Amino acid sequence: MGAAPIIVLMGLRASGKTTLGRLLAARLGRRFIDLDDLTAARLGAARAGDALAQHGEPAFRAAEVEALRGVLRGGDVVLALGGGTPTARGAAWILREEKSAGRAVCVYLRADAATLRRRLAADPTPRPSLTGKGVAEEVEHLMRVREPIYRDLADAEVPTGGMEPETVVRRIEAALRGGPGGGGRAVREPASAEGEGPTLLGSAE
Repeated sequence: MGAAPIIVLMGLRASGKTTLGRLLAARLGRRFIDLDDLTAARLGAARAGDALAQHGEPAFRAAEVEALRGVLRGGDVVLALGGGTPTARGAAWILREEKSAGRAVCVYLRADAATLRRRLAADPTPRPSLTGKGVAEEVEHLMRVREPIYRDLADAEVPTGGMEPETVVRRIEAALRGGPGGGGRAVREPASAEGEGPTLLGSAE
């Protein structure tokens, strides 16, 4: 029996990739890896934001893709991508190859722009602007650019707004039960007081 596919979490800044990834990994007994941390280490920086500011986006994205290649050779983990990883040259192709081979399953963690702005405003972590606007102000632009890429890669899409992290993790697990590759039946849980349920993307979506 082959190794279980790597679970790849995608989403914009403040969508919850790291928090949810750690919880999901603990529930599944897997290692958690934050790609931002690996990319920063490759560039000799303490944080991804520092690496991006010091080296510029082209060098940062190149290091990010190399870090991604390394992780995908590492087996049974939960991996949180950087928000811009799928836009880096070659990254989407690598992820599609891993998905088609059954070695990875991708989950898009979706939050609306207002939720992301609120989280970013409350987060003291320094983050460089990617557009020249304020970090909270550039959310809509980044969403317009990146969301189609996330959705193209995603096997499942799970909302993260208005719910406790443990609830979102349970919904990620429910979506993942449809299997890697996006070929399973589409699943949509009915809306509840906790928020919208997960959607498995594939044949019916």
